[in-house]
Amino acid sequence: MSGDAGQPSDPSLPPVPTAAPSPSSGSKDKQKARVSRTSLILWHAHQNDVSAVKKLLDEDRSLVHAMDYDSRTPLHVASLHGWIDVAKCLLDYGADVNAQDRWKNTPLADAEGARKHAMIELLKSHGGLSYGQTGSHFEPKPVPPPMPNKCDWEIDPSELDFSNSNIIGKGSFGEILKANWRGTPVAVKRILPSLSDDRLVIQDFRHEVNLLVKLRHPNIVQFLGAVTDRKPLMLITEYLRGGDLHQYLKDKGSLSPSTAVNFALDIARGMAYLHNEPNVIIHRDLKPRNVLLVNSSADHLKVGDFGLSKLIRVQNSHDVYKMTGETGSYRYMAPEVFKHRKYDKKVDVFSFAMILYEMLEGDPPLSHYEPYEAAKFVAEGHRPIFRAKGYIPELRDLTEQCWAADMNKRPSFLDILKRLEKIKEILPSDHHWSIFTT
Repeated sequence: MSGDAGQPSDPSLPPVPTAAPSPSSGSKDKQKARVSRTSLILWHAHQNDVSAVKKLLDEDRSLVHAMDYDSRTPLHVASLHGWIDVAKCLLDYGADVNAQDRWKNTPLADAEGARKHAMIELLKSHGGLSYGQTGSHFEPKPVPPPMPNKCDWEIDPSELDFSNSNIIGKGSFGEILKANWRGTPVAVKRILPSLSDDRLVIQDFRHEVNLLVKLRHPNIVQFLGAVTDRKPLMLITEYLRGGDLHQYLKDKGSLSPSTAVNFALDIARGMAYLHNEPNVIIHRDLKPRNVLLVNSSADHLKVGDFGLSKLIRVQNSHDVYKMTGETGSYRYMAPEVFKHRKYDKKVDVFSFAMILYEMLEGDPPLSHYEPYEAAKFVAEGHRPIFRAKGYIPELRDLTEQCWAADMNKRPSFLDILKRLEKIKEILPSDHHWSIFTT
């Protein structure tokens, strides 16, 4: 997170300032130092580092009221994560227990949304009020029911046959089952009954349906319908027999450069479609588990799982979306997301680079680190080491550009497609590739 009093931060600022400017440095240096200290206290609050938070407050007590560009204070951050000691320290230094962020949420509203019971009690004991809870800061506005004419895709649950079903995936909100619909194998994402009344879960479910209804592309998993007017809520998509790329790589190990490039082309085609302006869809959780193989021959890939995706209407091509927070899977996460900074669709390009690396290496990036530690290592400026022989210079250059620390230096997926096509021309083909084989 960074920023000061609602102002967008300079993304080039280092996370830790090297030295405080002298009084003669001028107002620009002072402002930079202030922004950097604001970023620091928000970062340390997020990291549950109470001693670092206290040290900053001892140096500048006014930092207790620091805000990022979404008007979120250190107390908002601590409350969301349930960091009691950090919250107590902030309250001791005079934090506003009822500060409201851009979406009018108080710290207590955040704590309640995250079910941090000890934090809820602490904030209430200091006069905290639960007002402004409009769907938490993850979703500024509640998503309306998907489409007015949903009869086109609303599925009667009696049409779904689960008699020979099996679980093919699990998540925090539900499970994915293979089932039959009108005699055809389908994948059904089913919300857990215990969460079927949870407002945020229902909102996320409707949001995903609303996105999928609009998507039509050979490299995107096809939405077939949903059950939205009775419980359990269900989302039905085509079933792809080949499983996911994560399991495929686990079984096969590293891929030949030719196969890796063909796989990368399919992923990039799907992503170029999602990133098409003016209605950009940022996937935000691009990883091998969310890339699916059409069949056991592995000759066609599709991007799936849009549970964390965001549809953004772009006013101009240089818009940076004011979204922060740890969204997605740590091992494939762009550093700006891990650092809670502003980010745009280039977060997907970073994740794509990590997948390309994994396909050629045969192991997940930074596999010797736990996922969170891997993301932290990457956020500190490090990158995975190239070991595989498949890295011809052009492929290595592309990977390095896609995971550049500066998101503005990462190529678009349309550019990536052009470069992959050129690389494909200089590589020997190792098997027949047909996107029409199913």
